[in-house]
Order: sequence, then structure tokens, then C-alpha cells
Amino acid sequence: MTRTDRLLPEEPLLDLASYLAAGGGSGLRHAAELGGESVIRLVRESGLRGRGGAGFPTGLKWHGAAQAEGPAVVVANAAEGEPGTMKDRAIMEYNPYLLLEGMAIAAEAIRATTAIIGIKARFEPHIARLESAASEMAAAGLLDGIDFRITEGPDDYLLGVETALLEVIEGRDPLPRVLPPYLHGLAGAGDNELRTVVNNVETLANVPGIVANGSDWFRENGTGESPGTMVFTVSGDVRRPAVVELPLGTPLSLLIYGPGGGLHDGRKPKLVISGVSNRPLAEHELDVPMSYEAMSRIGSGLGAGGFIVYDDTTCAVEVATALSGFLARSSCGQCPPCKLGTSAFADGFASVLDGDSDFDDVAAMTAWISRVTDANRCGLGAGQRALAEGILDVFADDVVACVERRCPGHRGLLPPAPIDHDPAAQRPLIVFMPGDEL
Repeated sequence: MTRTDRLLPEEPLLDLASYLAAGGGSGLRHAAELGGESVIRLVRESGLRGRGGAGFPTGLKWHGAAQAEGPAVVVANAAEGEPGTMKDRAIMEYNPYLLLEGMAIAAEAIRATTAIIGIKARFEPHIARLESAASEMAAAGLLDGIDFRITEGPDDYLLGVETALLEVIEGRDPLPRVLPPYLHGLAGAGDNELRTVVNNVETLANVPGIVANGSDWFRENGTGESPGTMVFTVSGDVRRPAVVELPLGTPLSLLIYGPGGGLHDGRKPKLVISGVSNRPLAEHELDVPMSYEAMSRIGSGLGAGGFIVYDDTTCAVEVATALSGFLARSSCGQCPPCKLGTSAFADGFASVLDGDSDFDDVAAMTAWISRVTDANRCGLGAGQRALAEGILDVFADDVVACVERRCPGHRGLLPPAPIDHDPAAQRPLIVFMPGDEL
């Protein structure tokens, strides 16, 4: 039988009857019996951390919102746009009911009567799945007392920033705010401000299982500081780009050589990065456990769990040029140090790659590392700093080689786009459940 106590079922659940037959809805029923305070305590005890990249404790976020007075709203961030990542769309494609149940439980926990899914307008198949699932659940009485809405936004990288998403929900451009949602939530009627909790899709999809099965059940997988499973994406120079659910703490090398199938033609990994906003990893670091604490210990980050692999024919400076260019174009310009700094890195790495720079130029570019995050409203500048610092440190040999006009080789790399799964093109979405043989 298909299970709903994990995030990715073996096959897409095509109707509510299939979801309920597999145990769906039990978390919501249990939440109604427990009450909001007990639900939040369960989520806190589970150790669930936000799966959108920051890893903030979910129960703590809910607890803060529940302590305040006034009307509240739950927002699901479905604006997945981190290059090399496709986990939230996999969940919405395979089991949209799980997300909606998680949102309903969150609404119960913080006493919210409104639940909003913010999503990119171009994710048309996923919007259709969500709309259909919400209609079924509402007709079955599973969403009583909750006003569910879907807000469609532009195809901007910054739409994934929770404060920028709130701006779009209020009808403006995706420009990050100064204050986080717990200080500046969505506008309500008149001058009233709504208590606002924003979680990404995967975070909310974990909630029904925790409430139905308990915090100890959730901690059966993962590590003490990073409990549970996570949906990872592996792409780039691997033989099989894949989306896979694994326990947190699984070695990165297992993801690359298991579901990813290793690299083409027996090549070795040279550089692996989670999204575009963390320090790249070298080949000797690939046995690192995929957990928040282990990635932090080596000076990198887990991010949203989307790993892009580049093989040993790659010049690290070319990767830096492509990714810095992506970040420079994505920077909104509200914080001048970020816009100027990301542009300086994009232009600087491009010049180094083309053999048009000397070591003084590299030093001038390096000086931006300490300034690019000044007055930042979001994490884009910090991501550029981590990327640039990692390239200049871990892959200094490639930088020197390019300056000395002996670049390891150009591949014509473009900024990696978010992975798209097109069922009509029969590109397989590879899903492994915890415990499956890899």
C-alpha cells in the first residue's frame, strides 16, 4: 500500500480517496483532538527544521506566532527557484494533499482562518493539482473554517524569499522587506496586521506525519540536530538526475553514486554545490553527511538540498562566472552593496576566466567579500559571499591558472536552471524511500 507518512509516495496520489485510504487525514484529526498548544509542542519536540534553506526550528516559529493576539494567516512558500532543486514541485506533483493537510494543521496550531499558497505562475501543472486537491478536501469537510487561496507570482529568483513572497501576495513586486514576517506580516482588514507564519512546501508536508505518529517516530530517521528525512535533488554531470527522499545525515557521496548513478565516462567530481548560495565542495569532502550541522562544520551549507555536480573537466572559475552572473541578475537593487558586489564578482570572474585579469584585479574583487552583505534585506548577498570565498579559497589553483592564461578548460557553462520534470517527455522522476536498496 502507498504510504503517506513520508513525503514521496511510490506513485502519484491522483485523488483524495487514495490519500485517505493510505492514511491521509489522520494528522488533521489528531490535531483537532490535541489542540493548538499540544500540536506546537509535538512539532517542537520532533526537531523539524525549515527545509527551505535556513533550517530554522519550525515549532519555535509557530510558538512565537501563537503567543500573539489577533487574526493569523499561514503561508506556504511554493516559489521554488533555487537552481538544481525540484523537491517542492515533486511533493506537489506526487501528493498535494499532504501539503494542504500540513497547512490545515498549522492553521489549527496558530488559530489562523486563512491559508495561502504562493507559487510561480509558470508552475501550471502544480497549480492545477493543488486546486483540484483543495476542492476535494473542502468538499469532504477537511478544510472547514479555513479560507484557502493560491497566489501566483512572477518567475523571479527572489520570489522564494519569504518577505518578497508576502509583497507579491499583497499585489506588489517581489522585493524583500527589511523586517521578517513575525515583525511585519500580511496586511489584514483596515490597519490590522495578520500574524503570519511562512513555511516552505517540504516543511509543511512533514507536519501530518509528525502529528499522526509522534515526535519519536520522526526522529527515527536523521541525526540529533537534523532529524527526519529530506527530499534531495542531484543534477549536473551525474548519469541520472534524480529527486530522492533520504534520511538527513546520509553521505553526499551516496546521493551522487546511488540515485545519481555516478558520473559519465568514469569521470570524477571536481566541484559540488548546493544551489548557488553555499561554499562549493571539493572531491575530498563528498563523504560529508547531508545534515545542517555537518555541512556547517566544513564551512558550507545544506541549503534546500539541491546538489549540482561538476566533473573534473570543469574550470571552477567558469562555474563561479555562471553562478555569480545568475546572482547579479537576480539581485533586486534595493541594497546597493549587494547589487554592486554581485556585479563586481560576475564581471571579475568573467575577466579572470578570459585571461584578462592579473592578481591585483583578483585582490580588488576579493575586497568585495566583506562588503557585499552590508545592509542586506535577504540572503542573496551572503550567498554570493559564500560562493566567491569558496572558489577563491578551495579552488585557488584554478584561479591562478586562469590568471596565468592556462585555464583548465572552458565548457560553455550556463547558469543552471531549476530542474523541470516534464511527464509528457518521459523524463523519469526517480524516487527512493528511506530503507530502499540503493
